[in-house]
Amino acid sequence: MFKKVETTMNFVPIENAIIDFWNKEQIFKKSIENRKDAPNYVFYEGPPTANGMPHAGHVLTRVVKDLIPRYKTMTGYKVDRKAGWDTHGLPVELEVEKQLGISGKPEIESYGVEDFIKKCKNSVFTYEQEWRKMTERVGFWIDMDNPYVTYNNTYIESVWWALKEIFKKGLLYKGNKVVPYCPRCGTSLSSHEVAQGYKEVEDPSVFVKFPVAGKENTYFLVWTTTPWTLPSNVALAVKSDYTYVLVEHNDERLILAEGRLEVLDGEYTVIDKFTGEELVSTNYEPIFPFFEEEKDKAYRVVTADFVTLEDGTGIVHIAPAFGEDDSRVGHEHGFPVLQPVDEEGKFTEKVSPWAGMFVKDADRGILKDLSNRNILYKSQKYKHSYPFCWRCDTPLLYYGRSSWFIKTTAIKDRLLEINKKINWHPEHIRDGRFGNFLENLIDWCLSRERYWGTPLNIWVCEDCGHQHSVGSIKELKELSKEPIGDIELHKPYVDDVIITCSKCNGDMKRVPEVIDCWFDS
Repeated sequence: MFKKVETTMNFVPIENAIIDFWNKEQIFKKSIENRKDAPNYVFYEGPPTANGMPHAGHVLTRVVKDLIPRYKTMTGYKVDRKAGWDTHGLPVELEVEKQLGISGKPEIESYGVEDFIKKCKNSVFTYEQEWRKMTERVGFWIDMDNPYVTYNNTYIESVWWALKEIFKKGLLYKGNKVVPYCPRCGTSLSSHEVAQGYKEVEDPSVFVKFPVAGKENTYFLVWTTTPWTLPSNVALAVKSDYTYVLVEHNDERLILAEGRLEVLDGEYTVIDKFTGEELVSTNYEPIFPFFEEEKDKAYRVVTADFVTLEDGTGIVHIAPAFGEDDSRVGHEHGFPVLQPVDEEGKFTEKVSPWAGMFVKDADRGILKDLSNRNILYKSQKYKHSYPFCWRCDTPLLYYGRSSWFIKTTAIKDRLLEINKKINWHPEHIRDGRFGNFLENLIDWCLSRERYWGTPLNIWVCEDCGHQHSVGSIKELKELSKEPIGDIELHKPYVDDVIITCSKCNGDMKRVPEVIDCWFDS
């Protein structure tokens, strides 16, 4: 029989007594030492960030982390458990910005990059003791006295080595792509970062009339939820095998997909039908005058496979500067990329009525302008899921940027093959959440236009454009034009190192980007 448990028992003193016993008798250390001849099982924890207080969510992850090494210890393995600290990236930078009372990249530059880097480095262990205390209290056994730290040179060197190997295999490249971009943080984000920040929002759902060239009172009816992209329109896309109709409606003639006639308000008369293919190369008038110089290169109908009849009108507005599909269509047809938005997500002087305004804030003014010119058919509200920055909560823009990518799509089949062999718990994750992620894999947008992070280890020749990836401090010292002693592998210090080009003897300088801190951790 078990003794009755007192209902008034105070568990805190009991908890503290157990922790004191573990520490005094070095129980965790002994659990490793007394199995010194047993088979090894090594555990490196996925590192938390210590510049914020631990919370209930961290308790869950630390308990889960403890399960496997504890189980392996109980089944006779010698289990070395290494703690780690994730010390780079936007979370740290934003916390330091808050401490300094500054906001955004221009103010960081004014404050001074070197001083900002020092502040970031000093801030990363602000709450280390709170993390230690919480880790002890939940019974997570791990070596926190000898952790790996992602800002240390030795760790950065290991990251550089890995990136150099990827570069040597031709899997690290620079490309111009439409990527998710945070205008507040001034940097592109990767797909796994974007996945963390979706919210349900209401955006404008607008139907706009694009005048058919040479045909009075005749319009293509087009639907969009991003009115701010309309000044950058260069084409309209239809599906080649869809049926489109010309309707008489409210003393106007509108062209839209037959399968989307339901969007029209009131009575209409169908007066003609044709396939999407028959509409190809039809010209239309731009609805804004900001890019008149591009008129001969744009503003015509093309076909695209991504056009659907699920919503809208079966006609899609194409702005290559602000959409991955749009960019591909623009590239295929040689359309210009009209980019009137700066790095802060504000319209430039090119779009004079809304210059200096954040693009999503300009939606209302754009719709009013379209309405005044009688080319806004109707405007509604559309509730949908939209990505926000996972750290600063700013709406993301899909934005054409020059970035560095890891060509993960090149090894997609291999990743899918390996995933099938992993012993997943629960099993449905293999073909479900993680399997779906791999099936829809895109190249990893690795670079970040920020400051506190592992510097991207690519040097580019100013004369011939040759690229070289440096894999260690030793290699950096051997290639440097000037002797360098001890060096910290962070901005701005590594930016000062110039190496000699092996192709033309020109000067090679490091690219300015740092990398996604998720690659670190």
